[in-house]
Amino acid sequence: MVFLPPPHLASASRPAYAEAYANILVAHRRSPLTSASSVIILVAPDVDALCAAKILAELLKQDDVMHRIIPVSGLADLERMKDELVTYAELHTLILLNMGAILDLSSENWFGEFSMKLTVHIIDSNRPQNLANMFAGGENGERFIVWDDGEAENMGEERKAWEALTYEPEPDSDEDSELDDEDGVRSNEGDDLDDDEEFSERGPSGKRRSLGDGDRSQEKRRKLDDQSTRLSREQRDRYHELIAKYYGSGSWYGQSASATMYILATVLERVDCDLLWLAILGLTFQYTTARISRDAYDKYHSIYYDEVFRLNPLPPDVAANTTDAITAMSPDDLSVRAAEELRFMLFRHWTLYDSMYHSSYVAGKLGIWKERGRKRLTGLLAKMGFSIPQTQQPYAHMDLDLKHQLRAKLDSIAPEYGLVELTYPSFARCFGYRASPLGAADAVEAVSALLDVAGGIRMEVEVEGARHGGEWFGGGRLWEGGRNGEEKREKRIEVGGRQKDGDDDVDADVDCEERKERTWWVKNFWAAYDALSEITAFSIVPLRDALSLAMSLHRAIIRQGTSIIDKQDIRTMRSHRVVVLSQGPDLALFAHPGVLARLGLWLVDALRDRLPGTKIGGLQGRGKKSLPFVVACLNEKTQTYVVVGIMGALDFGDVRRNEFGLAFIEAKQRCNARSRHNTFDASVLEIEQEDLKLFLETLCEVGEGY
Repeated sequence: MVFLPPPHLASASRPAYAEAYANILVAHRRSPLTSASSVIILVAPDVDALCAAKILAELLKQDDVMHRIIPVSGLADLERMKDELVTYAELHTLILLNMGAILDLSSENWFGEFSMKLTVHIIDSNRPQNLANMFAGGENGERFIVWDDGEAENMGEERKAWEALTYEPEPDSDEDSELDDEDGVRSNEGDDLDDDEEFSERGPSGKRRSLGDGDRSQEKRRKLDDQSTRLSREQRDRYHELIAKYYGSGSWYGQSASATMYILATVLERVDCDLLWLAILGLTFQYTTARISRDAYDKYHSIYYDEVFRLNPLPPDVAANTTDAITAMSPDDLSVRAAEELRFMLFRHWTLYDSMYHSSYVAGKLGIWKERGRKRLTGLLAKMGFSIPQTQQPYAHMDLDLKHQLRAKLDSIAPEYGLVELTYPSFARCFGYRASPLGAADAVEAVSALLDVAGGIRMEVEVEGARHGGEWFGGGRLWEGGRNGEEKREKRIEVGGRQKDGDDDVDADVDCEERKERTWWVKNFWAAYDALSEITAFSIVPLRDALSLAMSLHRAIIRQGTSIIDKQDIRTMRSHRVVVLSQGPDLALFAHPGVLARLGLWLVDALRDRLPGTKIGGLQGRGKKSLPFVVACLNEKTQTYVVVGIMGALDFGDVRRNEFGLAFIEAKQRCNARSRHNTFDASVLEIEQEDLKLFLETLCEVGEGY
């Protein structure tokens, strides 16, 4: 068994997370070649994986284990990294965070040919997982360890089917019929055999024995034994159908990787507020990006809620006051507090009007892309007693009385406008008297913006005080990206030199473009990693800058989403809806899959109550209605389209399994479209510009089957 159950399901014969971590320490301390390349952590480009890497790095640091963190953007990057890891003689532990679960890692195409001393740990929230990684045995299979969240305990049927199809012999009707015919011949001719035939001879004892009878009886007995263990064709077909159902039911998400790492820290008795905050960010990221349902979120929230009060006890008089619960109690207060989070975008750091205007939930209920919807929003604020000047200034500068009355007035007036789920339970963190409290959702938005916004894209970021600051303040500044502007300028000079030298070589230009893209992505990754580090270091200056970037990002999403709805650019197909972006001022921004997926989620939330649902004919979705969207954006540099498939649910807070991954694969195989998967998400595809139309037409044909 090569999957690790969570601690509450572990036993003496079934080790859990702590034992696997102890084995990592033992392997590192026994290794004669100890270096930073002995333990390597490959991290996917999302907030959950980033938080998990931060927790794991802290645990390894406490145990004096040298390690190396390497960001990996997608499958192509993982293949390139695999070729590099083969040359590392000192490598004994490889940890994959939010990647690799669906791949057959023990095969020769991946890590099957690596040294037998290498152990690969898979900590991935993506589902489904490859059954070979979870249930394969043998010396090679035992090297691949899946950190499970308890889901494998309910996969008895799938495990039985996989083991039967993998280890038991296939049915052979010709061999069975040959055995039956041979038995018939032997029964008819057995009495007529002559003593002098070639099948008999005298033994040393003088007794006559048959040469063929013993061999044939053994062969018959062996064949009968094989026949008893051999699967029938009907049973084998049923097992194939069960495995196909497991892999073909779409993609979904399980326990976050950061939650798995926090459980490990809990078992090791090393938890603190910093690690708890990182685990909360991983959970919040899954919820705000519609990866898990509200029920799954509430399940983990209740656990973190108890942890918050265990690690951050409040005085009784403060605990009863929800308003003061997220106010710093001292200059050095870094505690995490439970709080009811409003579904307003970055409302603690933006104006109240802008935070409501850029909220996908408010947009869907009020229809803010129309003039009538914007008037309804203004009317809602006026009915609550908030003047326009008050709602147009930063929330931190609003009158204290208005801030205290905000939630009560929303509870009484917002339901009249259909806003009945304006809050959800969440958390916030204090930073003493140096900065206002930071909500978990706000931190996730900031870190996501750092990861998603590509270098070189011109985005104007608003400077605090610039909106009504007059001539003494500028209107904003351009986002430089990366860790700082100096590195950005050095990068521009370096890339510019390479481009000048390679003007005559087309291949060199392509390679240069790929290196340039990887450069900005790696810089963004480390900028986000540093921002998380700064959170725990009593400084949120990098993250505060990222909040401004997140605001600019959501302005672009609102602009593009409003334009799509106003111009009726949504095409309704047989089983899904399609949006194609081929022009516009923000085209370079939406060419990134993360930003394009955000736009798709905004469209789903905005149109959930305005569009009829579509019935999906897949194995799991039969009879259910959802809002499947396919959003494509042109990348002008590479002349390709980035295509993202989103499976939206009709009920707010519900989540559907994303079945676009298999649909994309089948469609591109049917039409032979030139495409590639650059991410670990199967529902994200990059396709040649000339092949997009044919691909979308083919996708309609296969749409009834997903």
